[in-house]
Amino acid sequence: MTNSLVLLLLVMALGAQASSPKPQASWKEATAGYTYAFPRDHASHPDYKIEWWYYTGNVKAKDGRRFGYQVTFFRVGIDAAPSNPSKWAIRDLYMTHLAISDPSGRRYRYAEKLSRGGPGLAGAATDQYRVWNDDWSATLDGPAPRSPGAGANRHLLKANSQAAAIDLVLDEGKAPIIHGLGGISQKGAQAGNASHYYSLTRMPTRGSITVDGERFEVTGDSWMDHEFGTSFLEPGQRGWDWLSIQLSDGRELMLYQLRRDDGSRDPRSSGTLVGTDGKATHLDVTTFSLTPGRATFKSQNGAVYPTEWSIAIPSEKLDLKVTTPLNDQELALARSTGVAYWEGVIDVAGTRAGQPLTGAGYLEMTGYFGSLGRVLSGR
Repeated sequence: MTNSLVLLLLVMALGAQASSPKPQASWKEATAGYTYAFPRDHASHPDYKIEWWYYTGNVKAKDGRRFGYQVTFFRVGIDAAPSNPSKWAIRDLYMTHLAISDPSGRRYRYAEKLSRGGPGLAGAATDQYRVWNDDWSATLDGPAPRSPGAGANRHLLKANSQAAAIDLVLDEGKAPIIHGLGGISQKGAQAGNASHYYSLTRMPTRGSITVDGERFEVTGDSWMDHEFGTSFLEPGQRGWDWLSIQLSDGRELMLYQLRRDDGSRDPRSSGTLVGTDGKATHLDVTTFSLTPGRATFKSQNGAVYPTEWSIAIPSEKLDLKVTTPLNDQELALARSTGVAYWEGVIDVAGTRAGQPLTGAGYLEMTGYFGSLGRVLSGR
């Protein structure tokens, strides 16, 4: 899911005010039967209204000090076929977020960029994987050394600000896995309220991160999501809780739980379990539980986020407890998009068939600051 839905759709609302009153060309909807191909599908899909490329990682410095990072590139379509021939005409808007978590230093730093495509200010290529916003970028750097079943490419991430910066090289590790069924991840009851959604779930990572001007050489593992579609959530869906987890037994787990206005869990909640061989198993809403614990964090915005979760997948004999080493990981963007959400590093401990298991990953919680469903439905 990722933070993209919250932010991009708010940008869509802003962009709609600037678009022309003529009838808009239609955007393509995410429908079953899509055939994925790589590295082709790393590139942009401008026929769809909403698209994002999302990286998170848990990395360590040479002295063992731990950091987490997140960088996300968003594209949101404003006008599929602008009538204005100017290179400044707004077809798409681009937003990029960067955040670094430093648990031992009790620091969480983030920055953002927002731009129209314009004359090369920001963009997403269709003939190769290259997305950028000013001097922040995600690109491919040719073939990477491969292990059996691994992806074939190396990803380069660069982003910098006064508070935080990254310069990282990521190998694909396992091959891309597809979420959902039939090539789509269904988010709403109506046909088309879905996305094409895949992940690179364990990417060996090296490079540097910088926090408040202090630079660290780091290594670790990352996770990449790429998602594209046109319509997603529906009225009554307030927000979601999303997790990506890399387990110590060599498997990975993605879960998202859509929350409704009445507090119930939406039946479109789902997930994916990835085996050591890279094989993906779809998890529907009936096959797992994701339950908040007692620990919470109250932000300066007044939002109260559960920072402790329990996961159970009975068919896999999997029981996990999720905690975080840093409570305050809220991106508060009131001066730009007017939203706030929690996005940060997590630790995982539990059992598989009674045997101890650990892990690390990322947790995202949206809709705790205002109702995401009302924003997305225009209410």
